[in-house]
Amino acid sequence: MLQPRRLAFGLALIAVAWPLAWFGPALYSEHSFFPLWLGYILVVDGLTFCRAGTSLFSRDRRRFALLFAFSIPLWWVFEFANQYLHNWEYILPRDYGPVMYGALASLAFSTVMPAILVTAEYFRTFRLFAPARRWIRIAPSTHGLVLIGVLGLAMFVASLVFPDVAFPLVWIGLFLLVDAVNCLTGGKSIAANIAVGRWDTVLVLFVAGIVCGFFWEMWNEWSMPKWVYDVPHVEGPKLFEMPWLGYGGYFPFALEVYAFYHLCCTIVFRRRDAWLRFDQPSKA
Repeated sequence: MLQPRRLAFGLALIAVAWPLAWFGPALYSEHSFFPLWLGYILVVDGLTFCRAGTSLFSRDRRRFALLFAFSIPLWWVFEFANQYLHNWEYILPRDYGPVMYGALASLAFSTVMPAILVTAEYFRTFRLFAPARRWIRIAPSTHGLVLIGVLGLAMFVASLVFPDVAFPLVWIGLFLLVDAVNCLTGGKSIAANIAVGRWDTVLVLFVAGIVCGFFWEMWNEWSMPKWVYDVPHVEGPKLFEMPWLGYGGYFPFALEVYAFYHLCCTIVFRRRDAWLRFDQPSKA
């Protein structure tokens, strides 16, 4: 009985929050982001359960709730970076003040990680994404992983120091740094998968990233508050507020979400995560 209720509740949240986000009075529309994305997360998790008989929520509700907490510092890192990049800015209906803004922004940011991870779990249930996908095997030594981590840190710093030309590196550098740390400390990592030639986790995360990116940009289009972009050298047509080329950033961003989740698991639980299952091949 819990599953249909969760799925129905998510659909109800979307049905109410979506029109409010686009057309509702400011008193309600400015607080619609969190319920809208909570609805998305519950719906996708519910659909995953319907297909696979298991989901992130059904396996561990407390761990599911922790995703929202883990998500907040992840996105604040990018907000810090944007102080130098100036690639996006928020249009607000009023001045909230620093404390209220920080609280409302953190609530909105809390939905990022669960959205990506439930979407990856969902797509892994389909035959196209279920099996292991073998490709090039890249297996750096311990010394090589350290160098990759240092390179990632250098790329992240370079994006802040030379934002006009190096801004794309912010989406790659953090992943290389954190994933290398995960691999070196025994946590799950993309590097460990690629070391044995498995690219299926990358594939399913790429799909999750672009799907979530589409909904982020679509729901943002007529919302208030909203964000707009000013990305150097990225001209041409847009899909919603985002230039077409900008959607490429959602691919490495999904990898960063995965890497940051496992870093948090290592710090909080002191053990290797076994809760996520989309990073393991399965039979559809």
